[in-house]
Amino acid sequence: MTSKTTLTRAQFALLAITVAATIATHVAHLPPWLAPALALVVAARAWWRRKHDGAVAAAIRLPLALALLAAIVGEYGNVLGRDPGSAFGCGLLALKLLETETPRDARVALGFCAFVLMSALLFEQGLPFTLLVCAVLVLQVAAFNRLEPAPLSSDRPLRASLVLAGKLVLVAIPLALAGFILVPRLGSPLWGSPNGDAGARTGLSDRMAPGQFTDLMLDDSPAFRVAFDGAPPPPNAQYFRAIVLSDFDGTTWTRALSGLRRGATPKTGSAQVDYRITLEPTQQRWLPALDVPVAAPDDAALAGDDTIIANRPVVQPREYRARSMVGASDTKALVKYQRERLLRLPPGADPRARALAAQWRNESANDAEVVQRALALFHASFTYTLTPPLLGRDSVDEFLFDTRRGFCEHYASAFVFLMRAAGIPARVVTGYQGGWWSASGGYLLVRQSDAHAWAEVWRDGRGWLRVDPTAAVSPARIERGAAQVNDAAAWTQSDWLRELRNRIDIVNRLWTQGVIRFDGMRQRALLADFGIARSEGGDLLLILSGVLAFAMLVAAIWAMRGARGDRGDALDRLWSRLRGDLRDAGFVAKPGDGPRALSDGVRARDAALAESLHPIVDEYTRLRYAFARPPQDAVEHLSSSVRRWSRTHLRRRAIQRRLRRMAALFGAARPDRGSS
Repeated sequence: MTSKTTLTRAQFALLAITVAATIATHVAHLPPWLAPALALVVAARAWWRRKHDGAVAAAIRLPLALALLAAIVGEYGNVLGRDPGSAFGCGLLALKLLETETPRDARVALGFCAFVLMSALLFEQGLPFTLLVCAVLVLQVAAFNRLEPAPLSSDRPLRASLVLAGKLVLVAIPLALAGFILVPRLGSPLWGSPNGDAGARTGLSDRMAPGQFTDLMLDDSPAFRVAFDGAPPPPNAQYFRAIVLSDFDGTTWTRALSGLRRGATPKTGSAQVDYRITLEPTQQRWLPALDVPVAAPDDAALAGDDTIIANRPVVQPREYRARSMVGASDTKALVKYQRERLLRLPPGADPRARALAAQWRNESANDAEVVQRALALFHASFTYTLTPPLLGRDSVDEFLFDTRRGFCEHYASAFVFLMRAAGIPARVVTGYQGGWWSASGGYLLVRQSDAHAWAEVWRDGRGWLRVDPTAAVSPARIERGAAQVNDAAAWTQSDWLRELRNRIDIVNRLWTQGVIRFDGMRQRALLADFGIARSEGGDLLLILSGVLAFAMLVAAIWAMRGARGDRGDALDRLWSRLRGDLRDAGFVAKPGDGPRALSDGVRARDAALAESLHPIVDEYTRLRYAFARPPQDAVEHLSSSVRRWSRTHLRRRAIQRRLRRMAALFGAARPDRGSS
């Protein structure tokens, strides 16, 4: 294979970096074994290319491709779907690098890079990740640019190629914006396809066991954002219920199937609160709602345990309106089978806790006094921490009488156990408590770290009452938020960093509402503002075709705007740059002067300068007249030499010359003092 059709070392290195960066956008959801394997393949190929010319033998490539296919099928069961398809695509992209040797191979690889990069947006569409994808896109365009033959961009340094690629991406933004606005909206996004829950952030679960909340409460990513129609409730009333857990097996609390029945019981109580929630994808059906919801959004329903359940899992950011009552009371009594279920405990479990609850029952005049005794116990001798000791078989006994260290799930579980043992119907509620109020954005940001568990006890005549035993142990958790008490790394919870993250979230919210949530309804509303009353698919495509045709016309006119004086091949441009640098320093050559004449003109004024210029002139002459098409590596080397020589020998002269000219102009403009 001749050097004319083989990638240079610089071209291949940039291609390998581009392939690695493209695969890196998928690392978060690739199988743990695949990402290191692909990194090893890319690194080995880059090392081999530096030592040897030519593609890797087909006897090696084919077994690797078959092994990749078998591994993907073994991991996922097939190669169809978002997750296996993207993993298989990343693997094929890395293997494509093994056979890439010519510019044609490189263009095919870069085209596949663009496809794999696009597929990364099926997993994440947040603003930071989108900016990362744009950065990798610039790298891909720069790699394409480096493949172009002279007289385009083959002699450009990498920085210049990246700058040009960035400009091309910026120029494409108006067309991308037109496509975003005018392309008909799909009924559901591409990332809502089946098999889309692997690697997703699921948040809360319908099960709660000791230690299950730990990772979630250290997760600082947004869970949802709340915009209230009026003033927001105070922090100690910001309880967003998601799941009610009624069944306990001695270790784990689970949701009772009876709680899934549709239709909540009638409520009476204080003022209603109307609000709008923007929920991040959870791959689950639970829709968080403030306190006790009394109205559910479309495509969802109220359940019998006062939670909101969507008809379909939330696989994309979802915005919905809800209405809640703060401090609501049930108007119906608890029926017998419900009371029995909400008093049920596993036989023989946690005898010491049962005995303590029985003692309270005998010594208390009413249920309220039993509740207060339990809260007083937690307040007196328990510690809030996210790193409690592990619990064994009788988890409630060990927590209450031995370790006495834990966080919300430990306190909620033990409290509900004690209440049931004392004959008081009780249940665990999981959701979120508190958040960060953005005064400028007018919304409450609730993060995954604000996940919380509390209890509800039944009082005849009043219904379900919220009791938060965690507040008895750590009031700061309720009044000031989880970020103030969760024992994460100190630097991650520093005030300045947390404030910075919260400020950035305002931009993320605008991105979610304006881009990710741009559905058919918002598209029609936006187009109506521009006077486009009809926005059917065919009409939109017709308008988009007109926009694209106009853009192509403008591009054609720009391309044919006339010859520029600096056009030519790479050598012509670097020679023009050298002549311009000499002219700025005062060495003006005639338009028809060749290399020797230019060198002689410099020698006539400065022999030492001409002597340093002589190697550059000789190398230019050799490349210009000894080759039909000069080698790219040699041209790049000469271009670097010209820049260094001009910077060393001419920059100071050019600055001095400009200063002298400015001084002369200033002296000519200065008035004669004697004539005044």
